[in-house]
Amino acid sequence: MKREIADIRRDYEGGQFDEAHTPDEPISLFDEWFTLAIENDAQDGNAMTLSTVDNQGRPHARVVLLKDFDESGMVFFTNYHSHKGNELNAVPFAALTFWWPSLSRQVRIEGRVEQVSADESDEYFDSRPRGSQLGAWVATQSVVIPGRNWIEERQHRFEQAYEGQEIPRPIHWGGYRVIPDMLEFWQGQPSRLHDRIRYERRDGGRWHRFRLAP
Repeated sequence: MKREIADIRRDYEGGQFDEAHTPDEPISLFDEWFTLAIENDAQDGNAMTLSTVDNQGRPHARVVLLKDFDESGMVFFTNYHSHKGNELNAVPFAALTFWWPSLSRQVRIEGRVEQVSADESDEYFDSRPRGSQLGAWVATQSVVIPGRNWIEERQHRFEQAYEGQEIPRPIHWGGYRVIPDMLEFWQGQPSRLHDRIRYERRDGGRWHRFRLAP
């Protein structure tokens, strides 16, 4: 059956978003928007699309979860040997995209990427449910496997190995921090005349703020 994709429409209704009433730096504004997003969607409000580039210039994107943020950057955790880990090792820059449909809001973030400290990775790993801790050992992320049975057998093996013990963080698993030099806040508005406020870090670290055309 033919789908009339071109006929899919959505009307955006956003509140007033005036650069004159935004802060001089973007992290406090992100905190405000993120807090409201979590209040509206506690389970998926921290979901973000992580975009990376490989050493041939090919872009790759996937959804990951934001686990911490402050003025120093946005933090997520993953397998360092995964596709994204290898891409970040080759090209240590990334873009993040948050989309909160119930609020008609999007935030784009770009910046340099670095690994977080081992202590920070340990602290987050220790807070995870035991099943997720085991999963970090079980999943040799992004490699080709013969089937689901391979995962289940490997899971059983690690469950036996760590039965009755604390599970240590694998050395190949930990956090990355995206250190932003650009944040763009998008508020949907009627007739596609959306509000876009962009912050760029320039002049030795100072933030500059602009309004962009829809």
